[in-house]
Amino acid sequence: MSTGSSSDQPALGIRANLAQFTLLIIVNAFVGAMVGMERSILPALAEQEFMLAARSAILSFIAVFGVSKALTNYLAGRFSDVFGRKAILIAGWAVAIPVPFLLMWAPTWSWVLFANLLLGISQGLTWSTTVIMKIDLAGPANRGTAMGLNEFAGYFAVAGAALATGYVASTWGLRPEPFYLGVIFVVIGLGLSVFLVRETRHHADFEASLADTVASLERPSQKEIFYKTSISHRDLSSVSQAGLVNNLNDGMAWGLFPIYFALAGMTLEQIGWLAAIYPGVWGIGQLFTGALSDRIGRKGLIVWGMWLQALALAAIAMFNEFHTFAIAAILLGAGTAMVYPTLLAAIGDVADPTWRASAVGVYRLWRDLGYAFGAVIAGIVADLFGVTSAVWVIAGITFLSGTIVRIRMRETLPEQVRHNR
Repeated sequence: MSTGSSSDQPALGIRANLAQFTLLIIVNAFVGAMVGMERSILPALAEQEFMLAARSAILSFIAVFGVSKALTNYLAGRFSDVFGRKAILIAGWAVAIPVPFLLMWAPTWSWVLFANLLLGISQGLTWSTTVIMKIDLAGPANRGTAMGLNEFAGYFAVAGAALATGYVASTWGLRPEPFYLGVIFVVIGLGLSVFLVRETRHHADFEASLADTVASLERPSQKEIFYKTSISHRDLSSVSQAGLVNNLNDGMAWGLFPIYFALAGMTLEQIGWLAAIYPGVWGIGQLFTGALSDRIGRKGLIVWGMWLQALALAAIAMFNEFHTFAIAAILLGAGTAMVYPTLLAAIGDVADPTWRASAVGVYRLWRDLGYAFGAVIAGIVADLFGVTSAVWVIAGITFLSGTIVRIRMRETLPEQVRHNR
């Protein structure tokens, strides 16, 4: 799709903005890699170097990451509407500069928590902004495809970095070697953002000028946007709760799975593979599910994706061999791939272009608070009743979330968009 009637107007559509769109995909891959470098080794680091035994204490790094990322997501949406997207993207990379060095040389666990505070802020600024910029460029007919490509890049990079750092850790040790990769990620991501990425806010302004709705002329207040996205609007709030629960189970997977797999007798290398399979399938799957949601709609993919995640978590709780863990990880990744880009596309369907970035920020606030809720709930249940019980509890919450979407949410992709595909 391409829209624009004169050379001074921006064109809307992935093909019309292919160079910048591709660049933003690459940038988001480095954003995802920054999280991936922790994914397979930080719980082991907590146990082996900092002698943490309580599951809730080990998972504290995810809670800190989740809260800081969630709050920053909200601010990133607001600030990108005010100051522009590129400035926020660069600021996010600047905050990430100390993170790999803190993880390399942290003398106490509190330093690791501080590193994850900075990482959460950085992720909130950089990932939110790449999402908003791709929505700006893609236009209304390609949002699902755009989000699928964006999230593919980010989570495939999470998987690749998790696999790479797991291999480095099993070969050379938990520190400092695995975190050398983080220095490379920051340097490249910051350089691309400063020198090659261009501002996209004018694309959103142009899309708003084409709309025939009063909403484009009457921008709601930030309080109204927050209330609509969180509670009052049945579609936006359904999306927000599903996003929160999706990352709730991901927070549990991030923090408890390495421990759970180790208790089941898996080696560090096997844990690295399992930590990579789930986000790898998640990432690759989004190449297809995002585009599929542009054709068949959003609601069905969200509902069945949440239910498939619940089934996968139940399978992990029931079995304890590598091949069964691997199959369950594939199913978990597939379910998440069905949900993740589709939720973002649904926000883009409903929110007006003039306040869409702010709505995305509110959604991502709730979604990434799921990391903190997942870490706290899973940690407490694991300490009281065991790790397997924690997995079962999160599986039940995930199934309930999909049921809420099934009952409350309407289809958000307009009929005419589906018919014109």
